[in-house]
Amino acid sequence: MTKPAQAQAADLSNQSQLRDADWYEAYARDRVAGLLDPDTFVEFIGPEQRVMSPHLAQFDLTGAFDDGVVVGRGRLDGQEVFVAAQQGWFLGGAFGEVHGAKVLGLLRAARDSAGKGGGPRAVLLLLDTGGVRLQEANAGELAISEVIGAILEVRTAGVPVLALVGGRAGAFGGGGVITASCSRIVVSKHARVSVTGPEVIETNKGVEEFDSKDRALVWRVCGARTRYLTGGADRYVKGRIKDFREAAIALMAHAPPFDLATLKAEQQRLADRLQRFGDCRDATEIWRKAGLSEPERIADITADAFLAIPRPKGADHDAR
Repeated sequence: MTKPAQAQAADLSNQSQLRDADWYEAYARDRVAGLLDPDTFVEFIGPEQRVMSPHLAQFDLTGAFDDGVVVGRGRLDGQEVFVAAQQGWFLGGAFGEVHGAKVLGLLRAARDSAGKGGGPRAVLLLLDTGGVRLQEANAGELAISEVIGAILEVRTAGVPVLALVGGRAGAFGGGGVITASCSRIVVSKHARVSVTGPEVIETNKGVEEFDSKDRALVWRVCGARTRYLTGGADRYVKGRIKDFREAAIALMAHAPPFDLATLKAEQQRLADRLQRFGDCRDATEIWRKAGLSEPERIADITADAFLAIPRPKGADHDAR
């Protein structure tokens, strides 16, 4: 049954407002709704099923009906995609037993359907995670390792996996490794990607090595602009939901094959980067050595001005 014209106009208005929303501030479900084509998302395990962690009550923690992650399928620019969106405000988007199983199940469904000659055009991982949920440490570690393996299986089956990072928690710990395992990575101003969190570095190596309270230092080391300029991310976007949508549409059509040649090219790129910048102790030293003008101002300039900066040699690549 066709919707009345007035209802259709209201839907379009709501969709427009949603796509103009700030990715950083949006909830996981709003990110999914604004990212995908209208009314195409089908959640695999919906709210009515209430699949929750069985462990949190032991620590007097309140669970979430979806355990902090939304998984399902929909359409992006008319093409079918599978989507997992983490909710960073719930326990920092951290991986536990149920949370990890939902992401893993999504990836295996994409792999299996691709193996049967169908499958999605891409898998989109809307990452917003601090890594492993400490209350479920062993299960979380196992989940992350299985998710990484499943990403590689999906890519081997010919389906690109895109990481979209711009939420409150960033992508830390195992989430940082998951990000690096993807075909392409999209980041916005608020994104932070790192294997080891600033507090962990300070605790183990001392404040002289890394002052976790120095926000400017943290952003220079882990932030989106550093990741983009060093080739650790493929696209830097301004931060609205529609900016991530446009980037995902463009990148899923140009993801590299997952083969030995791709791996060798990426290994060589990383080796060259280490050789060139390995003695630098801060991002500004890297930018200065790379020949960027006014490296001290990179963190403070507008997004438009930042995007106008040429990326250093080896950062803008098609190998990964």
